[in-house]
Amino acid sequence: MRIAIVTHNVRTGDGQGRVNYELARYLLSKGFRVEIFADRVSDDLIDAGARWTPVKPGFQRVDLLKVWRFRRLADRLLRNRIGEFDAIVACGVVLGLPHHLNVAHFVHGTWLNSPYHAAKVRRGADAAYQWAFSRINATWEKEVFSRARKVGAVSQMVREELVQIGVPPEKIHVLGNGVDTEEFAPRTPGQPGHISRRDLNLPESVPLALFVGDIQSPIKNLDAVLEAMARVPSMHLAVAGRVGSSPYPAMAERLGVGDRVHFLDFRTDIADLMRAADFFVLVSRRDSCPLVLLEAVSSGLPVVTAKTVGNSDLVEGKCGFVIESPDDIDGLVAALETLANNPVERAQLSTAARAVGLENTWDRMSEKYAAVLGLGVTARRSDTVSA
Repeated sequence: MRIAIVTHNVRTGDGQGRVNYELARYLLSKGFRVEIFADRVSDDLIDAGARWTPVKPGFQRVDLLKVWRFRRLADRLLRNRIGEFDAIVACGVVLGLPHHLNVAHFVHGTWLNSPYHAAKVRRGADAAYQWAFSRINATWEKEVFSRARKVGAVSQMVREELVQIGVPPEKIHVLGNGVDTEEFAPRTPGQPGHISRRDLNLPESVPLALFVGDIQSPIKNLDAVLEAMARVPSMHLAVAGRVGSSPYPAMAERLGVGDRVHFLDFRTDIADLMRAADFFVLVSRRDSCPLVLLEAVSSGLPVVTAKTVGNSDLVEGKCGFVIESPDDIDGLVAALETLANNPVERAQLSTAARAVGLENTWDRMSEKYAAVLGLGVTARRSDTVSA
């Protein structure tokens, strides 16, 4: 059987790209013939037998020109080849032709109405562009979803947003995302792969939380975490995110928590940082299904998150605390205090977190895709074609 995957990138290192990478890897391992229509593809997928048909829009930044041109090129490349494929999987506004499954990682139509949208918190030309970007993409995504036989949602939150913009509920399937449970796994001192806090230049013998994400804009809501920290004097916080012109180091100093917040700048050793931390905090103002939350629970970290984080349902009542609103500072303080000051409860939640991670592997995610597409997993490995 032949499967086409249409998306901008298929590679590790970015969220949606990683999801498509793992789906392609899984399908190849089951013997399906996979052709990828994308701008960039990891070499190891080509080596494993995937065929790559380049779609080169000529722009690297994700802007309106890139989105429009990519879709136009993908339509041109596939127009006379649709019959060659048993299933065509697209991700968002990348394909205008009819296809089997379109997976929504983000819904522009509901984001446009959010009080946190850039057009509502900024001014000038940038605010106008952000409004136009969301408005035009909201129109395009409705067209694309209407032409897909089925629509996938990466979280229950995204499913609800799809219904809000008019996608029939019976057409939507919640697929989730996955995690590498070997890369993101707890390590105790003495185990291979264990790296101490001292090695990472982090304080020892203190309750240490970890924050990972963009700290240039307010969307990840580090400001609420810093404000709450001012009322939880026992905890420290490691922040992995590109500092650059970020306003948050100055904010930490202003709030009197500068000596307890450790800005690490951009990092690639997130798995090591997670093994060094005691718990994880992610209270984004909007996050459809962040891979980093799955990576945290797989690493055995209790989590403090918010309802505005798409996969917060993995945490609630299981391995951490979910506050109703990302702006609920009192609720955030209570959750942080509990995890910082109760090592026994923290250990129990850590065990539960690891169990949640093990239930959400990349293969399990890919099995859901295969089931929605009606694919068996009996194709022979010898059927795989090379690039």
